[in-house]
Amino acid sequence: MAKERKQGFDGKAVAARLPTRPGVYLMKDSEQIPLYVGKAKNLRKRVSSYFDARPKGDRIMRMVARIDQIEVSLTRTEGEALLLENEWIKSLKPRYNVLLRDDKSYPLIVISTDHEFPRIAFHRGARDKSKTYFGPYPSASSVRESINLIQKLFRIRNCEDSYFSHRNRPCLQYQIRRCTAPCVGLVNNKDYADQVKDTALFLRGRNQKVMTRLIARMELAAESLEFETAAMFRDQINALKQMQAQQFISGRQLDIDFIGVSGERGQVCVQVMSVRGGRNLGQRNYYPSQTEGYSSGEVLEAFLGQYYQKRHPPADIVISHALQNEELLESVFTATADHRVAIQSRPRGQRRKMLESVLINAQQALQMRLAGRANMAAQFEALQTALNLDETPSSVECFDISHTSGNQTVGACVVFDGNGPVKSSYRRYNLKGITPGDDYAAMHQVLSRRYGKIQAEDGVLPDLLIIDGGKGQLSQAEDVLAELGLTGIPLLGIAKGRSRRAGHEEWILSSPARSHRPGPESPASHLVQQVRDEAHRFAITGHRGQRQKAATKSRLEKIPGIGARRRRALLNHFGGLQGVKKAGIEELSSVPGISRVLAEEIFRALH
Repeated sequence: MAKERKQGFDGKAVAARLPTRPGVYLMKDSEQIPLYVGKAKNLRKRVSSYFDARPKGDRIMRMVARIDQIEVSLTRTEGEALLLENEWIKSLKPRYNVLLRDDKSYPLIVISTDHEFPRIAFHRGARDKSKTYFGPYPSASSVRESINLIQKLFRIRNCEDSYFSHRNRPCLQYQIRRCTAPCVGLVNNKDYADQVKDTALFLRGRNQKVMTRLIARMELAAESLEFETAAMFRDQINALKQMQAQQFISGRQLDIDFIGVSGERGQVCVQVMSVRGGRNLGQRNYYPSQTEGYSSGEVLEAFLGQYYQKRHPPADIVISHALQNEELLESVFTATADHRVAIQSRPRGQRRKMLESVLINAQQALQMRLAGRANMAAQFEALQTALNLDETPSSVECFDISHTSGNQTVGACVVFDGNGPVKSSYRRYNLKGITPGDDYAAMHQVLSRRYGKIQAEDGVLPDLLIIDGGKGQLSQAEDVLAELGLTGIPLLGIAKGRSRRAGHEEWILSSPARSHRPGPESPASHLVQQVRDEAHRFAITGHRGQRQKAATKSRLEKIPGIGARRRRALLNHFGGLQGVKKAGIEELSSVPGISRVLAEEIFRALH
């Protein structure tokens, strides 16, 4: 990577020294903060354009005024430059690039082909090479709907392996005709393998091949006078035909993404509707940040590059706006997908109608978001008035403590800004070294850990600190801030009061000390309730997890001869404590490290 530093920064001189080859450029300010990442077919020509005399928009002018350093990385082709550009944008998050805020991994359908009787399941996260994955899907609900449909059509199991291995009679899934009960031997290996193969073909959009296989098996069963089996295949065929008739594009096996962009009042919504195998899997909305000064086509082009960076692009991508680098994107997507990818910005017929529907939905989603933001902004302004703050707070942090009789104490911090909850900034703290039930010490510890770390890392402090508690908890917050030398942060304690009714809480303010009851009708009260309830939910969820973990550990830890390694082996083998409890002595002794004598001891202890 080549670097050009500012010495009385001369952009024209820096650009003149750049090569004329393809590559990526990174612009930084004097504090080494990334400003902008771009790609170019000709680096010298592209970078020079920022410093010539031609008129530029306000966004470009503001950015150019801050440039102190330019870094470039050469690539062999413009396509490679596009891929590298998106990698840098994702990792560096430059101030003036359109950013796709998408931190979640997308849901998948997984078939556990490493098992004698594979199961179908919902999956999110890292992939295992021993399993087969399908997706990604636009939402968790679309995955669940697909699994539900597959169970109706092919009756493949979805239960956990630990549950499967301990059945001695069919479960409810068998009774409602969603499973063939391989757990108790009601289906043989070959027939079940056929169900799994049909499922995989269906998920790949090969519906016609599935139909052909089912018809052949139905005819074979009829010729063998196995009429009940033939009737089962007939019902599967009818269900598959009915499903195909409901597919939205004339029953054709198509893989298409419809992508529409809607912008209003400086905000942008991008909606993606995914069609796989001719079946509509649903849609998802995205709200890219830092879109000021960009046209809809520019936003869409930036979105596509980042969206398909780690996703398998379909054969067809139908978009609402024409792109400047449409052919380049097609070639890059084709190379990464191992099949031809076509981008269409002027669809006709049914595709045009589907795209219009996507655009309408994107507009509605954006209007709802803007209305929500406007309401949130009004609540923040009401909060400023209620607390008599000098400025409207742009960020609020709220703390809560959760425990049961002082055990498994968990502290939680949630963060809200003008757009609502900032879940990426949420934090939980497992609190130790305090007297059980001492809420004051717990609050002191969680606040010390939170703001001690922020201070050490020069992090950003909130404009308002809310404590779920009364004067005692609030005084702990005052002490912590004083110990850390943090001043100027308004403090607000929320005491539930005698009635414990939502909206009737007493607000306890610090500096100067006073109390206030805004009442249930106040927009400020609505905001504080939302923040406090979210902190409580987040804290109690963490506490329940700790409590469950402690209960699981304690039952096995009390058994002599069961250390951490053997306990982990038992839980992994049986899928949890309930699986261990259901296991017999022979099953327990089959676990590596568990002798017959120890298995008997475990069985006696748990029964």
